Amino acid sequence: MNWDDARVFLAVCRESTLRGAARVLGVDQATVGRRINALEKSLSATLFLRTSEGYALTASGEAALAAVEKMEHGALELERQIQGLDDRLTGTVRVSTTDSLAIDFLIPAIAHLHQQHPEVRVQLDATTQILSLAKREADIAVRNTRPDNPDLIARRIARWPVGLFASRDYVDAHGTPEPGSAFEGHDLVVYQPYLQSNKEMTLVSEPLTRGRIVASLSSSLLVRRSIAAGIGLGEIPVYMGERDGLVRLWPTRTRPAPYDIWLVTHADLRHTARVRAVINQIVAVFSGTGE
Repeated sequence: MNWDDARVFLAVCRESTLRGAARVLGVDQATVGRRINALEKSLSATLFLRTSEGYALTASGEAALAAVEKMEHGALELERQIQGLDDRLTGTVRVSTTDSLAIDFLIPAIAHLHQQHPEVRVQLDATTQILSLAKREADIAVRNTRPDNPDLIARRIARWPVGLFASRDYVDAHGTPEPGSAFEGHDLVVYQPYLQSNKEMTLVSEPLTRGRIVASLSSSLLVRRSIAAGIGLGEIPVYMGERDGLVRLWPTRTRPAPYDIWLVTHADLRHTARVRAVINQIVAVFSGTGE
């Protein structure tokens, strides 16, 4: 099995459908089907069961998957090492981050980068899904979680306390909640993943038991915008709340865990000229925001 066939095989394994694999590979569905049929014929083995729900691996397919994933690891490692020797300030750098950080920091960083190095292109992916640097889905990640992969280089570029905020209109209409009241009589906006955890819900260590959760949002940017719109009270990093011109409530209280921002890249890529240029601009825009 050559690497081109392996890529097609992996895409079908991971997407479970020809259509999904074709989308990932950037080819048409019929091409993927022909490649899989030809691969099975060359190996004299049935790799997939065709079901109404998609393609499912057979026992032979499971064995092939383990071998192909080793091929993928070797191919990606070679690609990273070769790119790590590249000293040209040209080409594409893929950056993964959240929508909030993209708007406030990454886009200004890209603007500065373009002025200095117009041949370096940035492919920016702003999503709650964490892309894999090890699998070359991204070259740089800017996130609020530190990875535990020893092949990744992580640098903390900001640390912000997290406070309670509201819009001026909300405060004028509803007043400020009393500490110890569990937000009785107040509307609240919360980050959706908090609701999905089994932990006791609090905002700056205050229980929510008497408040009304009127909106749950899937990203920090949506939480910020909901607070600014006067929908309710919410917990966000102090730097962002002040940047948005919101009213900070209970200014002496913060969430126990601060909001850390980590810049992450693969060890093999950190010396690549274009990757280093992007990293320098990202670090520059975060400098002075709090560490």
